[in-house]
Amino acid sequence: MKTMAKTQLPKLDTLSVVTMGLLMALQLVISRFSIGNTFIKFSFTFLVVALLAKWFGPWWGMMTAAVVDVVGTLISGGPYFVGFTVSAILGSLIYAIFLYQKPVSWGRIIIASVLISVLVNALLNTLWVTIMYQTPFWSLFPIRAVKQLITTPIQIVLVYLVLKSHVIQMIQERLNR
Repeated sequence: MKTMAKTQLPKLDTLSVVTMGLLMALQLVISRFSIGNTFIKFSFTFLVVALLAKWFGPWWGMMTAAVVDVVGTLISGGPYFVGFTVSAILGSLIYAIFLYQKPVSWGRIIIASVLISVLVNALLNTLWVTIMYQTPFWSLFPIRAVKQLITTPIQIVLVYLVLKSHVIQMIQERLNR
């Protein structure tokens, strides 16, 4: 009989748990200050997602993304749709693949941001909105794609600046002790 290899989550110390909790709370607060409507929204939560993925890796990043998505939906009183939770998990996974335990570089951030922009935001999230609100995919996709063309370069620059920030690097060094 074959035994399955057990995949364990990386252990967290108290400082890491507290930091993760604060980042999750920050993400919930930032998400309340989004700009736009149901069909086209912009917020700065991607910065927190990138930090969580960079500092804590794919497993913790994906779990926090799922929890924040569910809790955020409960707090807002809006309708819950599992597709958006899948998108949040996938976005965190993409950031972790390119950023976790790797040096920050323009190339990694550009590739991660473009993948999230195209696969998660433009395609999957548009699909979820069309399913929830029973609107044709091709009526929403063009405007959402244009939004991604505009916001992705901004996101790339902001993620790079945040991850290269002296303060952020000091916190990361403290977490890695």
